[in-house]
Amino acid sequence: MRAGLAREDLFTVVFDQVMTDTARYADVLLPNTTFFEGYDIARAYGPFSLRLARPVIEAIGEARSNADVFGELLARMGVQTDDDPRGELEELLNVLGRLPQAIGDELRDGGSATPPHNGRPIQFLDVWPLTPDRKVNLFSEQLDAQAPAGLYGYQPDPGTSEYPLALISPASERTISSTLSELPRPEVRLLMNPDDADARGLKEGDDIRVFNALGEVRCKAQVGAWIRRGTVSLPKGLWRKHTANGYTANALAPDTLTDLGGGACFNDARVEVVSCR
Repeated sequence: MRAGLAREDLFTVVFDQVMTDTARYADVLLPNTTFFEGYDIARAYGPFSLRLARPVIEAIGEARSNADVFGELLARMGVQTDDDPRGELEELLNVLGRLPQAIGDELRDGGSATPPHNGRPIQFLDVWPLTPDRKVNLFSEQLDAQAPAGLYGYQPDPGTSEYPLALISPASERTISSTLSELPRPEVRLLMNPDDADARGLKEGDDIRVFNALGEVRCKAQVGAWIRRGTVSLPKGLWRKHTANGYTANALAPDTLTDLGGGACFNDARVEVVSCR
């Protein structure tokens, strides 16, 4: 992907708020508004709530919202229809008008909508599992048939003698995904159990190479007993600037998919760690 972005014959336009890894390859960089400068309808991750977000400051400099930019692109290319919104505020009003009337009116007038069941739903009384029989199925014959080893079948650890360590890349207090990685953060280190570090002659602060057949990441070691033996951890959401060689845990993750759902197998990454000395 980096080679593709660096091609001389590729003209790249990036529309973003900060100088991301991708933005560094842009021929033209368009400034986007932040959530402080625009409208949105925000749904909470956990609670049953829906709120209207309004700008608290004017757009800074030449920053423009997604809806304003894409609306103008539609107009300039001559493909805009009468139903397409002409900007962010018109798009918001369009969305509010398509919601159930009571919800749309509450959001427009008061900034929040009354949650269903007063925000306190009771399982199996107010809400039910979205299964045909509305029951929690601990064993689904359909899923069992789809799983290569059966729904609860044992699958051996993908680790080998060459790459014995399980690499995990959890979210941290700094980032959930790569969002906000433009902010300063402490030096990124690979966390290792003391037993794993001792077996490899490594100590706190050593320059190390974390690698497998797919690639490698260079950074420093952090040694701590709060991670179990056989497991190493590199934070999720890093940018290229955070490691010595410009690669992150993504370079070490397999491209295989989970047997159910077709998701990524990040936690199947198995690596070895050696000193860079």
